[in-house]
Amino acid sequence: MAFKPANNIQDLQYFGEFGGVNPSISDSSTYTFLSAKTMFDTFEGNADGCYLYSRHSSPSNLYLGEALAAMEGTETANVSASGMGAITPVILQLCGAGDHIISSRTIYGGTYAFLKNFTPKFNIHTNFVDITKLDLVEALITDRTKIIYCESVSNPLLEVADIKALAEIAKKHNLKLVVDNTFSPLSISPAVWGADVVIHSLTKFINGTSDTVGGVACGTQDFINALRNVNDGASMLLGSTMDSLRAASVLKNLRTLHIRMQQHSKNAMFLAKKFESDGLKTVYPGLPSHPSHTLFKRMMNEAYGFGGMLTIDVGSLDKANELMEMMQDKNLGYLAVSLGFYKTLFSAPGSSTSSEIPKEEQQDMGLTDGLIRFSIGLDADIERTYNTIKSCMLSIGVLKETMASHVQ
Repeated sequence: MAFKPANNIQDLQYFGEFGGVNPSISDSSTYTFLSAKTMFDTFEGNADGCYLYSRHSSPSNLYLGEALAAMEGTETANVSASGMGAITPVILQLCGAGDHIISSRTIYGGTYAFLKNFTPKFNIHTNFVDITKLDLVEALITDRTKIIYCESVSNPLLEVADIKALAEIAKKHNLKLVVDNTFSPLSISPAVWGADVVIHSLTKFINGTSDTVGGVACGTQDFINALRNVNDGASMLLGSTMDSLRAASVLKNLRTLHIRMQQHSKNAMFLAKKFESDGLKTVYPGLPSHPSHTLFKRMMNEAYGFGGMLTIDVGSLDKANELMEMMQDKNLGYLAVSLGFYKTLFSAPGSSTSSEIPKEEQQDMGLTDGLIRFSIGLDADIERTYNTIKSCMLSIGVLKETMASHVQ
């Protein structure tokens, strides 16, 4: 039977403390015990259902974690104060001094900086590789390798990882496959294809309103327990705890994710087809021209489409900046980082979200100065949006009149 992540979210039903249809918010930093022994047992991890201290967990955070685990098809999940607050503890929990990581070369700039510049302080080193070339991935494995790390759909180049094949490699060599699924919630379910840990920045599509920073790591009960362990758990000891009020807010927004992702994907597909037909260099997994289009189709939960992210290349950073400023002036969206908002967001990743990656490495991976990353919004009239974008492109010479004669 096909995996249906939105159904799994919908089937969770909570009652608030006073019978509310939303679970009550646990607005408390610490929790009382009726006996000293129970407090001791809880510190030792031997008292299920007892709360100790909100850095460890809280009812509100557990409600959200349960819903996200249901969405991803994992046993449980641990929410955190940011996406990086989910990524960094997972890596540090799985690796120690002398260990080795194989990572996709095209990943979020913050993750790249952590792996490239920060973890070497602890003698943890990373090789960055074209994750679509499975033979290169396997060739890099050593007896100290602990993790294969990738993004389902990479930031910002939209490369698609073959999660099933990577999971088989990881299992063969007793490694953990860690997959950041931020760009493709609901559309792709990495755990179904064999990923050991699935990470999201909740800040993006899952929350959807650009008012909250958050993250989650979804995995087995044993692994999440290890992250939360009071003695050596990376999440517990590094302290990137999500606030209960924010957890409650994200949980409410999660309930509409399936509707939003359908509209994000519908609008992105419309624009991608139009841009490509106009002769723009357009990258979108839903286009047959995308190198991994068939792979995405094989992995996807079809109802939610190919996601809301696309890129175009307008040739230079000056042109990209000019176009983005004009689109913002025309109320088409915002020149801003992040993604998943109801309005379209656009940025030049080479000088923003991927600026941590050195220029020569950007060039090697194909990240050009003229690349614009779009997070397509929930516009009700996407054809009107397209016509306005095209007018902006024509006015600054990104497109020639003959390439867009149908624009009114």
